[in-house]
Amino acid sequence: MSTVTRLLTNKHVVIAMLVAPVLAIIAYFSVDASVSEPPQAAQSGQSYPLAVRSNCRYTSGFCQLENGDIKLKLESDGVQNDRLTLRLASALPLEGARISMAHTGTEPQPQSMQATDETGTAWQVSLPAPTDAQAQIRLAVSVDGSYYFAEAPTTFIEHKTFYSEHQKTQDAS
Repeated sequence: MSTVTRLLTNKHVVIAMLVAPVLAIIAYFSVDASVSEPPQAAQSGQSYPLAVRSNCRYTSGFCQLENGDIKLKLESDGVQNDRLTLRLASALPLEGARISMAHTGTEPQPQSMQATDETGTAWQVSLPAPTDAQAQIRLAVSVDGSYYFAEAPTTFIEHKTFYSEHQKTQDAS
């Protein structure tokens, strides 16, 4: 009789193999419940950071920012005539939005974004085109008396994919 066969016929080992995954799952959720903070409602007059999603770091054409129920999407059609037009879409109505383009070594003045609908969920602004790769977009919005802010790279302002590059080479030939 081999060692593996003897091991698998031992009732203590078999019970341990069945109970261990269950205990691991219980421990996972117990640690999560004891360590994680309960979500708290935003307080009027306080500032909260927005999480910059991963699509902001790539040439995706848009950048998603979020914090709890606040979900924002910055969209760009690229740079035209040395101007960058950005559209901001929000899941909740915004009271106001200000944005600026920060270059290395400069502290720019933020510009107010203009609401493009009556509900306050769509906003637009035209900014000077970024002059270097390290330029950052700084955004601040107001929702129900609370302020949310984010700083995102300008990489996303161009929508460039492998398909679009391949299509350009096909059109040129």
